[in-house]
Amino acid sequence: MLTQIKTAISRSHSTLLQDAAGAVSLVVMLVVALHLPGAF
Repeated sequence: MLTQIKTAISRSHSTLLQDAAGAVSLVVMLVVALHLPGAF
């Protein structure tokens, strides 16, 4: 199992940073959406 994870990470190394940036942006949008009702 650990070997499969290492292989998957090594194969997708080029898109790993883009995926992480996408995940961070989704979390930021979620936090902003949850705080919007409190602003009004």
